[in-house]
Amino acid sequence: MTVLNFYRLSLHLGDVEDIRGLVIRLQMSNTYYESVGQNWFTLDSVHIHYNWTHEATFNATEVYAPATYSYHCQHVSSLQKYDTLLVPSSHTDSSANWHITFTDFQIQAFNVQSNKFASASDCATFFTPAILMGLITSLILLLVLAYALHMVVHLKHIDRYEEHKTTVYFPRTPEAELPDKNSV
Repeated sequence: MTVLNFYRLSLHLGDVEDIRGLVIRLQMSNTYYESVGQNWFTLDSVHIHYNWTHEATFNATEVYAPATYSYHCQHVSSLQKYDTLLVPSSHTDSSANWHITFTDFQIQAFNVQSNKFASASDCATFFTPAILMGLITSLILLLVLAYALHMVVHLKHIDRYEEHKTTVYFPRTPEAELPDKNSV
């Protein structure tokens, strides 16, 4: 693993309501991993500078993508309901007083061409709970169908058993042997 370079993206937002001089800085690094033979960029931290003297710092966890891709996530947040990707760096600074959420967040630190994002590496996992439940339900239905087909294939036809039956002997009664008196 070799860290190639660091980049800082600064968003100067100016005065926002009671906050003066709001600046959001995204600290990123480009790292070469020998095991995969590829450069990856990571968002290392988010710094919020406000009122010209205060700072809140959040460490970014799991915000990374190959350097040839961009990174996209529906929510990059310090809130638990959005799968906390931004963690306050310490409880001694004012970061514990802040909650930050980027909605529809997309970033690409390196290899930007034509001022457009490259293909995105998305943070959404493939196996969400809804997809897992759908797969499990489909598997259960498939097993029931396979069992039903197995039972249908192994049905025995009733006519087969009729061929092997012996003839039934009905003894004649003496009344049946007597001729009918009215028939003569």
